[in-house]
Amino acid sequence: MGTVSDYFGSLVFDDRVMKSKLSAEVYGSLRKTIEEGAKLDIRVANAVAIAMKDWAVAHGATHFTHWFQPLTGITAEKHDSFITPSPDGGVIMEFSGKELIKGEPDASSFPSGGLRATFEARGYTAWDPTSYAFIKGKTLCIPTAFCSYSGHALDKKTPLLRSMEALNKQALRILRLFGNTSTKHVHSSVGPEQEYFLITKEMCDQRPDLRFTGRTLFGAKPPKGQEMDDHYFGVMKPRVAAFMEELNHELWKLGVLAKTEHNEVAPAQHELAPIYTTTNVATDHNQLTMEIMQKVAAKHGLVCLLHEKPFAGVNGSGKHNNWSISTDEGQNLLSPGETPYENAQFLLFLCAVIKAVDEYQDLLRISVATASNDHRLGANEAPPAVVSIFLGDELSAVLEAIETDSPYQGMEKTQMKLGVDVLPKFNRDTTDRNRTSPFAFTGNKFEFRMLGSSNSIACANIMLNTAVAESLRLYADRLQEADDFKATLHAMIRETIKEHKRIIFNGNGYDEKWIQEATQKRGLHNYPTTPDCIPHLLDPKNVKMLTLHKVYSVEELKSRYEITLENYCKTVMIEANTMVDMANTQIAPAVSSYCADLARAAAAKKAWDPALTCGYETDLVRKLSTLTDKIVLQADKLKSAVISLEEAPDIGAESILIRDNVLKLMQELRQVCDEAETLTAKSYWPYPSYADLLFGVQ
Repeated sequence: MGTVSDYFGSLVFDDRVMKSKLSAEVYGSLRKTIEEGAKLDIRVANAVAIAMKDWAVAHGATHFTHWFQPLTGITAEKHDSFITPSPDGGVIMEFSGKELIKGEPDASSFPSGGLRATFEARGYTAWDPTSYAFIKGKTLCIPTAFCSYSGHALDKKTPLLRSMEALNKQALRILRLFGNTSTKHVHSSVGPEQEYFLITKEMCDQRPDLRFTGRTLFGAKPPKGQEMDDHYFGVMKPRVAAFMEELNHELWKLGVLAKTEHNEVAPAQHELAPIYTTTNVATDHNQLTMEIMQKVAAKHGLVCLLHEKPFAGVNGSGKHNNWSISTDEGQNLLSPGETPYENAQFLLFLCAVIKAVDEYQDLLRISVATASNDHRLGANEAPPAVVSIFLGDELSAVLEAIETDSPYQGMEKTQMKLGVDVLPKFNRDTTDRNRTSPFAFTGNKFEFRMLGSSNSIACANIMLNTAVAESLRLYADRLQEADDFKATLHAMIRETIKEHKRIIFNGNGYDEKWIQEATQKRGLHNYPTTPDCIPHLLDPKNVKMLTLHKVYSVEELKSRYEITLENYCKTVMIEANTMVDMANTQIAPAVSSYCADLARAAAAKKAWDPALTCGYETDLVRKLSTLTDKIVLQADKLKSAVISLEEAPDIGAESILIRDNVLKLMQELRQVCDEAETLTAKSYWPYPSYADLLFGVQ
């Protein structure tokens, strides 16, 4: 196997491979395309295609695919072999620049939200040269964007690349105003932490709810959960350690910068965190990570659960999106500098983020909205649905001093005036981390903690990149027209702090008093569910901003509204139908069977000794018989509610009915079934219990 440095990226057509396989002219032209967005010449594409094919074949590949990320939230691929018939009846291995640049998969069955009719099947995939090709199994995977025949984006990558370009354009304008003429490109960077659960495949196979929905729809609370906090950062069990070792090996071969691994808070829960990288590459890598996790788990007789809330009563799983902005020269624009010049620039970019998060808090909530994440947000392991920013005490004090134009009472007492040499220096990481904050500053980056574990990180970063680009655009417009740059800069930062300080909150995000303060006094949005927030995607201010930066067209935004709500409705309906089936065909019969045996036992005792009261059996039969009737009744109510959804006039109305009625009935059915589980002998219960699932991996 060799050392990690020997095989890291061995299955990636990365810069090292391109340098060695391409001529200097072709390599230079390709780098210009990657770094500056220059048009790709077909001769260069042909040369790259030949080199890529030869390299892939040498590594055992027989097929290639345009690997893309449709609006299903997962990846898609159609495999074509390299073989081409030769005149002598054999085959040769060929791959052209045309095949590299463009593919034409059938697009009719992917979600489009009304962008196309079902019979309009044509779709195109276009090579994204900024994300390296890689080999998975026997297939060369070429990261691509996916669009319709009419040019509408049908994927998550295209808007992400557009948002990155919008941020680059506006950030460069700001840097030029600060006198920076050397930076050529600004990009956002992300390091997404990934939480997940591991359970045994044997137990998963016995649970229809896990197999069909990814979460347990029933399950009584076990005697022990996460109360002791003994799993968090605890010693890994041998089976889990073996899984993690192989997972790292497979990810490292694919160039994924997997760095940190540990046990999370809940039993059977774990986390993997990578080193940050450019946002579109980080998005590709995270999609790969989720796929490889599940494949490696299967090899170890395990199942990797990526659902946000697979178990009630213990922590769910998130995906913390560590986001920052950097230049091609390696400067982190969210890192406080050592000079007044750097401090002023940092504060402007910081204010741009504050302004963006406040003005587009609804878009950030929308970007993480799914039926599964609704179960997690606001619980004790996840931030609330109300968006706020944590800055820490020292940075908050700096901003307060600027706002009030008063001495900064920190490291030194100095009048705060931007661009003047007496600006104070302030250190990073001077306060504790706030794990209850949805959007926390952590020294030189922001940690957006609202993402669910199964989410693509593309959506959140699209909204974040574009909202910040809009703040920077407004700043750049004003500074370009200013007669006095320093005075205008100072005034602009002060105004931003005054106008948007309502979004800054350094306290406990779980406190009910905070939710009341946020919504009633500060006027922040509180959208607890997907149907609550998704309609605001089409609010005029959001449509105006996202179309202005050409990240989405109006038609594409309408399609995302339709697709997100449709996915929400379908997800809950599958869960509801699964619950009805489990309750009627397995749970109720199991409880009834136990009741019958209890009744026979009571009758046998009575026959043996008529003086015996048989109180235990009789009381239990009475309780379980009542519960069985309730189970069947609640299952019927739920089934009827699901059927009635067909009468909803549109997808918005259907989602509201699900939120207000179906989910309530699902919870009522669960409560009565979970109560029955606590009274039914384990040998009769048809499914592995929570205790079995959460503590079954050794």
